[in-house]
Amino acid sequence: MNENTQNAIELLKADHREAEKLFRQFESMKESGTQEDKHEIVRQVCAALLIHMHIEEAILYPAALEALKEDALVDEAIVEHKAAKDLIRHLGETQDDAAMFDAKTKVLSEQIRHHVDEEENKLFPRLRRSGIDLQALGVRLTGKKSELERTHNMTPA
Repeated sequence: MNENTQNAIELLKADHREAEKLFRQFESMKESGTQEDKHEIVRQVCAALLIHMHIEEAILYPAALEALKEDALVDEAIVEHKAAKDLIRHLGETQDDAAMFDAKTKVLSEQIRHHVDEEENKLFPRLRRSGIDLQALGVRLTGKKSELERTHNMTPA
């Protein structure tokens, strides 16, 4: 096992911090940045979020369901993902309307902030206590994330 591989929670938290950083960059340029610059930041955060949601849905959530024998948190997370994906799709459809683009990006940021809070303060602590092999899960998540980044020509965060 690669000693540089993060455990699942470290990897996902790093993704969360990266999304937060990009949303902060967007907010800092909301008044003075060009639409082109704002669109690039939003493109980056949306691409990263879509990959993050994919690895959670494909790997983390099934493992969490098995380890925790509980589905309420995971069900809620899946619903939150669907809402975020819908908003990401709508962002792509409103690129010519600057005010709506900014508003939808702000709402996406707020939805993601809520989702991150739920994962980090409810789901992740339960996973730690469950005894699940977070290192092995991290290897699987890292592998899938790298594969998706290569497929979509993204540089790793």
